[in-house]
This record gives sequence, structure tokens and C-alpha cells, in this order.
Amino acid sequence: MTDSVIQEHLTKWYSIVIGALLVYSLVTFARKSLFNRRHGCKEPPKMEGGIGSIPLLLSLLKNKSEGLMMDMNHKMLNSAGNVRNFYMRVVGVRVILTKEPENIKAVLATQFTDFALGTRHAHFKPLLGDGIFTLDGEGWKHSRAMLRPQFAREQVAHVKALEPHLQILAKHIRNGRGKTIELQELFFKLTVDTASEFLFGQSVGSLHDSSVSDQAALDFGTSSSFAESFNVAQTYLASRSYSQMFYWMVNNKEFKDSCNNVHAFAKYYVNRALNFTPQELEEKSKEGYVFLYELVKQTRDATVLQDQLLNILVAGRDTTAGLLSFIFYELARNPEIFEKLKKEVYSAFGSGENSDIESITFESLKKCEYLKFVINEALRLYPSVPVNFRVATKDTTLPTGGGPDGKSPIYVGKGQTVAYQVYSTHRLEEYYGKDSEEFRPERWADLKKLGWAYVPFNGGPRICLGQQFALTEASYITVRLLQMFPNLVSKDTGSYPPRKSDKLQRKLVLR
Repeated sequence: MTDSVIQEHLTKWYSIVIGALLVYSLVTFARKSLFNRRHGCKEPPKMEGGIGSIPLLLSLLKNKSEGLMMDMNHKMLNSAGNVRNFYMRVVGVRVILTKEPENIKAVLATQFTDFALGTRHAHFKPLLGDGIFTLDGEGWKHSRAMLRPQFAREQVAHVKALEPHLQILAKHIRNGRGKTIELQELFFKLTVDTASEFLFGQSVGSLHDSSVSDQAALDFGTSSSFAESFNVAQTYLASRSYSQMFYWMVNNKEFKDSCNNVHAFAKYYVNRALNFTPQELEEKSKEGYVFLYELVKQTRDATVLQDQLLNILVAGRDTTAGLLSFIFYELARNPEIFEKLKKEVYSAFGSGENSDIESITFESLKKCEYLKFVINEALRLYPSVPVNFRVATKDTTLPTGGGPDGKSPIYVGKGQTVAYQVYSTHRLEEYYGKDSEEFRPERWADLKKLGWAYVPFNGGPRICLGQQFALTEASYITVRLLQMFPNLVSKDTGSYPPRKSDKLQRKLVLR
């Protein structure tokens, strides 16, 4: 074949490709225009992020590592006054950002079937596999049906299982002898210990060391490095999620090794449970509720068990540790709130040597109004999942935010992403007042009809199954620490609001 013939063929195919792209663009434009006219859709303001928005994405990842990303996003969403919705183009793909409660309601509830997790499965699969947080459709429905009974009220009520772990935490605090301690680090160890006992039937004992206990942490293969591997893997998952379509670039050796360590840890417990006879399993169950043992009664699939356990571990461990860290961070900054909460706790359950631990139950904790206010306020300012996203399964709309007045529907094309930032929604002055950036638990005495302006546990069909479990655990730990340690001082020298990152610690003094 001569050069001229090759050139002719290339020119022909080039023309075909260009023509196809042109036709596709025209059809897409026509379809969108027709859809917009039919539904009255108008565009929200555009957020500029540089060429392909890649500079903006790189800036987000940099700020994430420094614990500044949420506040950076919040400032961007507030940069145009009362505008609550923007769109940007990431390498040509349209992404909508919203903090509007009505749009969050549409995505999570009223138009639930119009949206899916999109690429989240690919983002999270290396660590979490096929579990309730990574699946859509029938896979998700099956997972939820299997897991829902495990969070029944009877299981939530078992707060006494927390006490032995709390006593080990207290030893660490007392060993500090009034000196500054990194309480956040201890909270993450505490919650991985309590979560592993609840989920696997045996705590990893990460709080145990020679300074507080003769009992060593579990040591089999990767068990000793489990907590660190789990932290590292989740840090990478967050980066993969924020990278959206470029998630595959976040896949280095450290990430792979961490995932492998976590999987080896989970496999140990799953295989151990699967080797129990039905009689042994029943006997084990009588000793106390264990999530894994109940799941084994439903499925013998080792992969299903491992994936679901790790999905629940992500939710049950990090969310509670983060919540506790921010509760005590704010209590240390606000002595008057700390004293008011202590007064309620001491009145209900006693203090010091006169603590009535037996009276601290699921029911009695719910009656502590100011404790609920403090926890609600911490979840408002520091939601466990401050930003999330969904992907449209078809051409659809968001109910409001388009046009010059921000009141028209917004077009969302099939495959386009809607990111909703709860962190900013929880700071809307319309709902929370002019002091919405401040930590003031008293506001909850008057707040009514918040609806979708307060969604710390998501909402709609995918609302968090473990909501009551997390609230009960955080309440119990807060009460017991106040009973044992009546003094709290902040030694955090950083600026306010605090940075939000798993690498940053809350430095406090408890005594």
C-alpha cells in the first residue's frame, strides 16, 4: 500500500470520527435543549477551575492532606452570596455542586431511582469489595436486607460491652498525669477495639500496651498492623473518590499493601467463624452479640462475609471516633458548655466514685436533653461524611438552583455527577441563624422543621443503618469520661475552625 493510499484512508477515518463527534454533540445539545424547554431547566452559575478543572482538583487534594479541604469548599460555595448551586466541567464532564436541602432531598429520596453511586464501587472496591456502601440496585437491596436485623434495638442497647475498653482508655489518660495527650488518637484505638469485638467477636486490643495492661494486643500475621493499614487504606480511598474519573491513578504499593493487610485480618476471623459447628456457634452467641456470628447463620460465603464486615467497620469505627474527637475539642474550647453538660450527667448518673454505671442505658441516655444537643451540634458542624456524590442514571433534574434567581430546575444529564456538601448545608443561616459557624448546643432547644437541612446520617432509602448504634456509643463514652475526669483543657494551638484530617490530632488535657 502506497503512502498516498494510506494517507487517503487516514483522512477518510479522521473525517468519519470528526463527523461522528459532531453529530453526537449536535444530538446531545438538541436533546438537552428539548429537555430544558420541557422541564423549565436553567443553568446554575459556573465555577471556574482552570483547564479541565484539573488545577482545582489538584488544589482540593492538597488541601485535603492539610485538613483544609472542607473549609476551602465551603468558601467556594459561599463566594457568590446566597448562591447554593454551581456547576463545573472536569475534563469536559459536567459536575454539579449543591448545598441546597431540596436538591439533597431529591437526590437521596424523592428522585432516588434517578441517581446511583456511579464510580464509587470502583473507587472503594480494592478495600471494601462488594458491600452495602459500594453496591447499587439489587446487590444493595440484598445487603441492606441482610444487615438491617443486626442493628435492631436490642443490640443497640448493649452499652455495657463498652466499659472494659473504656477502662483501658482511662488508664492511658491517667498515665498522662495531667499532661497533654492526643485524645483523638486514643479515640480511634478505642473505636477499632469496640468495633472489632462487636463485629468479629474478639477485640484487636489496640489500646493494650505495657503501660496499661499485661494483656498484649492480638498478634497473628497482620493483626498488629491492622489499625495502621486500615487508616492508610481509607486515606487513599478518600483521595480516589475526590479524584473521580482519575481514581485509577491513586493505586500505589502502599495502598495495595494496606488493603492486603486488612483483608488478611478479616479473613482470619471469617474463617474462624466458618469453622465453628452450628452448636459451637449457638454457644458463642449466648456469650454476647457478635455481628459475624449472626451473619454466618445467613450465608456461608466467605467473600460476602468479609466485604460486609469491612463495610460496617468503616462506618462504625471512623464516624464514632471522629464525633468523639470533635465533641471533646469543642467542650475544651467552651468551659461553660462543659460545665453545663457535666451538671446534667452528674445529676442523672452521678460522678467519680459515686457513678451509677448500671443506670446508664440506651433508654436513660436518650433522656439527657443537653447531651443530645451537644452531640447534634458536633454532628452539625463536623458531619462524618461532609461531602458525597451521586451519578444520574438518566436525564433528570434537580428541583431548584438554576437561572439568575436560583429558583428554576437544573438539568442533570445521564452520567453526570451531583456532589452535595452537607458541611455547608449545616451552616445555612436560614436554618441555624447568624451564628451558624459557632458551636452552640443551646440552639437545638428551638430548632424545628430542619428537614433536609440536617442530614448527618444521610437520608432516604440509604439512610445509615447504624445511626442509633453510633449515637448510643458516643453518648455512653462521653458520659463515662465526664464522670471519671471532671477537668478538661484544650492545648490545641491551631486556628479555628480546626483542620479536618485523619493525620491531625486533637491535643487535650483530661484529669
